[in-house]
Amino acid sequence: MQKTVTNAKNSTRIRFATSKDIAEVISINFKTLPEHYSNSFFMELLLDSPETFVVAENNNKIVGYIMCRIEYGFSVLKKMSLARKGHVVSFAVLDEYRGEGIGKKLAERAIEGMKIKKCNESYLEVRTDNTPAIKLYENLGFNKIATLNTYYKDGRNAFLMSAKLNRNN
Repeated sequence: MQKTVTNAKNSTRIRFATSKDIAEVISINFKTLPEHYSNSFFMELLLDSPETFVVAENNNKIVGYIMCRIEYGFSVLKKMSLARKGHVVSFAVLDEYRGEGIGKKLAERAIEGMKIKKCNESYLEVRTDNTPAIKLYENLGFNKIATLNTYYKDGRNAFLMSAKLNRNN
Protein backbone atom coordinates (compact mmCIF):
# COMPACT_ATOMS: atom_id res chain seq x y z
CA MET A 1 0.00 0.00 0.00
CA GLN A 2 1.29 3.45 -0.90
CA LYS A 3 0.09 6.75 0.45
CA THR A 4 1.11 10.22 -0.63
CA VAL A 5 1.43 13.15 1.73
CA THR A 6 1.12 16.33 -0.33
CA ASN A 7 1.70 19.96 0.55
CA ALA A 8 2.97 23.04 -1.24
CA LYS A 9 6.61 22.15 -0.56
CA ASN A 10 6.72 18.58 -1.78
CA SER A 11 5.04 15.28 -2.42
CA THR A 12 6.19 12.36 -0.32
CA ARG A 13 5.24 8.74 -0.85
CA ILE A 14 4.81 6.38 2.11
CA ARG A 15 5.66 2.78 1.25
CA PHE A 16 7.02 -0.47 2.63
CA ALA A 17 10.79 -0.57 2.87
CA THR A 18 12.87 -2.89 0.71
CA SER A 19 16.39 -4.18 1.19
CA LYS A 20 17.56 -1.51 -1.28
CA ASP A 21 16.44 1.18 1.22
CA ILE A 22 18.50 -0.04 4.16
CA ALA A 23 21.62 2.04 3.42
CA GLU A 24 19.58 5.25 3.25
CA VAL A 25 17.64 4.31 6.40
CA ILE A 26 20.92 3.75 8.26
CA SER A 27 22.17 7.12 7.00
CA ILE A 28 19.04 8.85 8.36
CA ASN A 29 19.48 7.02 11.66
CA PHE A 30 23.07 8.34 11.96
CA LYS A 31 22.05 11.89 11.00
CA THR A 32 19.07 12.21 13.31
CA LEU A 33 19.35 9.88 16.30
CA PRO A 34 22.00 9.23 18.94
CA GLU A 35 21.09 5.50 19.12
CA HIS A 36 22.55 3.31 16.40
CA TYR A 37 22.19 -0.34 15.49
CA SER A 38 24.21 -2.81 13.47
CA ASN A 39 23.46 -2.96 9.75
CA SER A 40 22.28 -6.54 10.18
CA PHE A 41 19.72 -5.46 12.80
CA PHE A 42 17.95 -3.23 10.26
CA MET A 43 17.82 -6.10 7.78
CA GLU A 44 16.64 -8.53 10.45
CA LEU A 45 13.66 -6.29 11.31
CA LEU A 46 12.84 -5.82 7.63
CA LEU A 47 12.84 -9.57 7.00
CA ASP A 48 10.96 -10.39 10.21
CA SER A 49 8.17 -7.86 9.86
CA PRO A 50 8.09 -6.02 6.53
CA GLU A 51 4.53 -4.84 7.28
CA THR A 52 5.91 -2.56 10.00
CA PHE A 53 9.07 -1.28 8.31
CA VAL A 54 7.95 1.77 6.36
CA VAL A 55 9.78 4.57 4.55
CA ALA A 56 8.91 8.04 3.28
CA GLU A 57 10.30 8.77 -0.17
CA ASN A 58 10.58 12.17 -1.84
CA ASN A 59 12.05 12.51 -5.35
CA ASN A 60 13.57 9.01 -5.11
CA LYS A 61 15.25 9.87 -1.79
CA ILE A 62 14.35 8.28 1.53
CA VAL A 63 13.53 11.12 3.95
CA GLY A 64 12.14 9.16 6.90
CA TYR A 65 11.45 5.71 8.25
CA ILE A 66 9.88 3.73 11.06
CA MET A 67 10.90 0.20 11.95
CA CYS A 68 9.16 -2.05 14.43
CA ARG A 69 9.50 -5.49 15.91
CA ILE A 70 6.64 -7.86 16.68
CA GLU A 71 6.98 -9.44 20.12
CA TYR A 72 4.99 -11.80 22.31
CA GLY A 73 5.21 -11.45 26.06
CA PHE A 74 3.82 -9.65 29.05
CA SER A 75 1.44 -6.85 28.20
CA VAL A 76 2.54 -3.29 28.82
CA LEU A 77 -1.11 -2.33 29.41
CA LYS A 78 -2.54 -5.26 31.40
CA LYS A 79 -0.48 -6.58 34.28
CA MET A 80 0.13 -10.33 34.33
CA SER A 81 -1.38 -10.79 30.89
CA LEU A 82 0.28 -12.01 27.70
CA ALA A 83 -0.02 -10.01 24.50
CA ARG A 84 1.21 -9.78 20.94
CA LYS A 85 2.90 -6.38 20.80
CA GLY A 86 4.31 -4.07 18.17
CA HIS A 87 7.47 -2.36 19.43
CA VAL A 88 8.48 0.85 17.66
CA VAL A 89 12.25 0.37 17.67
CA SER A 90 13.44 3.35 15.62
CA PHE A 91 11.65 6.26 13.96
CA ALA A 92 13.14 9.31 12.26
CA VAL A 93 12.45 11.98 9.65
CA LEU A 94 15.18 14.22 8.23
CA ASP A 95 15.11 17.67 9.84
CA GLU A 96 14.19 19.50 6.63
CA TYR A 97 11.08 17.32 6.19
CA ARG A 98 9.73 17.61 9.75
CA GLY A 99 6.47 19.38 10.43
CA GLU A 100 4.86 18.19 7.18
CA GLY A 101 2.84 15.25 8.52
CA ILE A 102 5.30 12.64 7.26
CA GLY A 103 6.00 11.23 10.72
CA LYS A 104 2.30 10.82 11.41
CA LYS A 105 1.75 8.95 8.13
CA LEU A 106 4.74 6.68 8.79
CA ALA A 107 3.44 5.83 12.27
CA GLU A 108 -0.11 5.25 11.04
CA ARG A 109 1.13 2.84 8.36
CA ALA A 110 3.32 0.95 10.83
CA ILE A 111 0.36 0.63 13.21
CA GLU A 112 -1.73 -0.77 10.33
CA GLY A 113 1.05 -3.32 9.83
CA MET A 114 0.97 -4.23 13.52
CA LYS A 115 -2.74 -4.92 13.20
CA ILE A 116 -2.07 -7.13 10.16
CA LYS A 117 0.43 -9.02 12.35
CA LYS A 118 -2.40 -9.45 14.92
CA CYS A 119 -0.91 -7.21 17.62
CA ASN A 120 -3.13 -6.24 20.55
CA GLU A 121 -1.01 -3.28 21.59
CA SER A 122 1.95 -1.15 20.60
CA TYR A 123 4.65 0.40 22.71
CA LEU A 124 7.73 2.57 22.38
CA GLU A 125 10.31 4.49 24.34
CA VAL A 126 10.77 8.24 23.77
CA ARG A 127 13.09 10.78 25.36
CA THR A 128 11.25 12.72 28.05
CA ASP A 129 12.40 16.01 26.48
CA ASN A 130 11.25 15.14 22.92
CA THR A 131 8.03 17.15 23.09
CA PRO A 132 7.13 16.99 19.36
CA ALA A 133 7.41 13.18 19.33
CA ILE A 134 5.45 12.84 22.57
CA LYS A 135 2.64 15.00 21.14
CA LEU A 136 2.60 12.91 17.94
CA TYR A 137 2.36 9.67 19.91
CA GLU A 138 -0.38 11.05 22.16
CA ASN A 139 -2.34 12.12 19.05
CA LEU A 140 -2.02 8.53 17.82
CA GLY A 141 -3.52 7.18 21.05
CA PHE A 142 -0.37 6.38 23.04
CA ASN A 143 -0.30 7.04 26.78
CA LYS A 144 2.63 7.43 29.13
CA ILE A 145 2.94 4.26 31.19
CA ALA A 146 6.19 4.83 33.09
CA THR A 147 9.40 6.83 33.20
CA LEU A 148 12.51 4.79 32.50
CA ASN A 149 15.38 6.46 34.34
CA THR A 150 18.75 6.66 32.54
CA TYR A 151 17.29 4.56 29.70
CA TYR A 152 19.52 5.97 26.97
CA LYS A 153 23.25 5.53 26.60
CA ASP A 154 23.77 9.26 27.32
CA GLY A 155 21.95 8.90 30.66
CA ARG A 156 18.73 10.56 29.54
CA ASN A 157 15.32 9.35 30.72
CA ALA A 158 12.59 7.91 28.52
CA PHE A 159 8.86 7.62 28.75
CA LEU A 160 7.45 4.18 28.08
CA MET A 161 4.30 4.80 26.02
CA SER A 162 1.71 2.30 24.90
CA ALA A 163 -1.51 2.14 22.88
CA LYS A 164 -4.21 -0.49 22.65
CA LEU A 165 -4.72 -1.59 19.06
CA ASN A 166 -8.24 -2.17 17.87
CA ARG A 167 -7.85 -4.63 15.01
CA ASN A 168 -11.41 -4.11 13.80
CA ASN A 169 -10.65 -0.83 12.09
